[in-house]
Amino acid sequence: MARTQKHVSEVDPVWRRITEEAQAAVDSEPLLGGLVHACVLHHPSLENALAYRVAQKLASSEMSEQLLREIADEAFALDLRLGAQARADIVAVFDRDPACHRFLQPLMFFKGFQAITAYRVGHYLWREGRKDLAYFIQMRVSEVFGVDIHPAARVGQGIMIDHAHSIVIGETAVVGDNVSMLHSVTLGGTGKEEEDRHPKIGDGVLIGAGAKVLGNIEVGHCSRIAAGSVVLHPVPPMKTVAGVPAKIVGEAGCDQPSLAMDHLFGGPATGL
Repeated sequence: MARTQKHVSEVDPVWRRITEEAQAAVDSEPLLGGLVHACVLHHPSLENALAYRVAQKLASSEMSEQLLREIADEAFALDLRLGAQARADIVAVFDRDPACHRFLQPLMFFKGFQAITAYRVGHYLWREGRKDLAYFIQMRVSEVFGVDIHPAARVGQGIMIDHAHSIVIGETAVVGDNVSMLHSVTLGGTGKEEEDRHPKIGDGVLIGAGAKVLGNIEVGHCSRIAAGSVVLHPVPPMKTVAGVPAKIVGEAGCDQPSLAMDHLFGGPATGL
């Protein structure tokens, strides 16, 4: 098994780049040597490093780092999708966030990536029927990162949450692949209904800071939601919506808004 793990790490370009950047970080700032070695260089794979980082961040007097590490290690070992999703998320942050200059940064410093990674561990537990433990992970992610994602929510890969403060994603929400959102985004319900009650966000959607998308509505692929908008009705694919309540104000402006990260728009509102 050790030989297999070594082989995987050698052919994994994301992990190889992270380890190279980690060594360079230690060389340039020796005071971070202990932290970087503990978080990156002591581990044979990205999955092991992620499990360590999740456990380190979420540990408290209520549950030890060692126990959380065992839980996270199990999740990454038994659900190979978690590692693949994490790699896609790292690349997404690097490509879309102008403040990210290295693959190392999301793993070490960015709470948006760390929160979504921890959520994925909780989602694994939820699917395994271990719901109370999944709720515990949700609670700690909310307390530590200010990001509250219900463990039953379904979130795709290639996700970039910039700044990641006051993010709320409800129980029946679905978030597609390659979605970008900024701080204070809410994907919430509209009342006390207990059935399917949260938004369904398509692939490639860009959600601006402070936007609220409420109810069991669909936001079409490659659309844009302007900062501060309150979306109460379905959004067609490849449109831009803005306002309170949000209305269509034009086309999306490009093929992949979530990749371009262009929040500017113009033209008269066409109505929703």
